[in-house]
Amino acid sequence: MKINNFRPMNVNPYNKQLDKVGKYQTQAANQKDKLEISKEAMEMQITNQYDVERQQKVDELKNKIESGEYTVNPREVANKMYSYWDGLKK
Repeated sequence: MKINNFRPMNVNPYNKQLDKVGKYQTQAANQKDKLEISKEAMEMQITNQYDVERQQKVDELKNKIESGEYTVNPREVANKMYSYWDGLKK
């Protein structure tokens, strides 16, 4: 009786798959994270004139409040509240 080997011995059918995974892992290890910021986002990060003007107004209001010169007009507050609520109804 003669026995012929159809396949060579000691061959792992998953070797090709393991080689692919190993190559992918080494490529992933060599890559570094990268962050890209759009032009619009860069422009938003730059301090603009509006921020300076706002800060001046805030400082001015703080000084008035601390010195007791700041007064609230109740009619203006009520008008703003009514206009806000009317805007929500539409």
